[in-house]
Amino acid sequence: MTLSRRLSLVIGLTQLISWATTYYVPAVVTGAASKSIGASPTALLGAFSWALLLTGLASPRVGRRIELLGGRGVLAAGNVVMAAGLGLMAAWPTLPGWYAGWTVAGLGMALGLYDPAFATIGRLLGPAARPAIVGVTLFGGFASTVGWPLGVAFVGLLGWRGTLGAYAAILIGLNVPLLLALVPRAAGGPWSANAPETAEAPPRGGLLMFVLLAAFFALRSGISAVVSVHALRLFHGLGLGAAAAVGVASLIGPMQVGGRLAEVAAGRRLDPLTTSWLGAALLPLGVAALLAGGPATVFAITYGMSNGILTISRGTLPMYLFGPRGYAVRIGQLALPVMLTQAVTPTAISPLVLAWPATSLFALLGIAAALALACLLVVCRMGRSPRPV
Repeated sequence: MTLSRRLSLVIGLTQLISWATTYYVPAVVTGAASKSIGASPTALLGAFSWALLLTGLASPRVGRRIELLGGRGVLAAGNVVMAAGLGLMAAWPTLPGWYAGWTVAGLGMALGLYDPAFATIGRLLGPAARPAIVGVTLFGGFASTVGWPLGVAFVGLLGWRGTLGAYAAILIGLNVPLLLALVPRAAGGPWSANAPETAEAPPRGGLLMFVLLAAFFALRSGISAVVSVHALRLFHGLGLGAAAAVGVASLIGPMQVGGRLAEVAAGRRLDPLTTSWLGAALLPLGVAALLAGGPATVFAITYGMSNGILTISRGTLPMYLFGPRGYAVRIGQLALPVMLTQAVTPTAISPLVLAWPATSLFALLGIAAALALACLLVVCRMGRSPRPV
């Protein structure tokens, strides 16, 4: 088995487990924890937003460490820290304990989720990282599919505290051994000696290009956060009943996987910039179709596919545009605005969700998606000539 395939399988599987046991935990345990602790769900969800803020703030430092030393140890440590946070919440079932646990888990997520995983792969494979990154996101796309029903079943059998304890055991007992046994150490130096360098210097206007790229991913992250939290209310606002709204929302996950599969197919013929702007264009087109009278399923399909493609772009575009040197650092720097936006936007937009009609909110999402696309199109014009990744 090639190193690229091994990294796809090992890091992909551990990412699926890591996301299912951390990021998707609030959706399945907050209700039970709220009753047990005696705090409102809003107060408990505030701890998760705090954790995401910490993840973003810590990510640049994590990227620099992976650039210098490689990511195997970082990913393994991230799983240990995430497990410690889950265990702390289970062992200290109070509101301060909940916040303390998510503080630890947020730092662990900075060490153990997609961004350090992409940085680790890029550090090992250099310009050949794209197939492995795609493979990891294909596994990760099923995290909600596994995490939500598994979490509901665990809560029913073990209670919310037992569920968090079981998740902590899975992270330490399964993920850590897999990562330490099957992910190789990085070669010496600031980037992998196994990866031939293809870019000796950043492209002209590299700083502006990076700022625009960060703005693109931050805008898209904010949109994703709003939809993930408020999707059912938005679809209700279009006149859908409860069952119909859930049915439409349930299309998003499979469409994200479909978008990643489409990227795999297109990636054999198109460079990452092209697949990225095509993926980014799907969302404003979907919003336009919805506002023109199309069904809500059009939005769910285009939004899901667009998100799926752009998850891959988070890992591939920095390598394509700037080359392997400093790749892990850039991944960490990009994670900062992405995670900050993801943490803040759902709460900031809540008053508008309550006050505005759904069509106006969808129009706002479409405008934000169009602005993001404009940033990316400028990057496309500034970018280098196409080269293989």
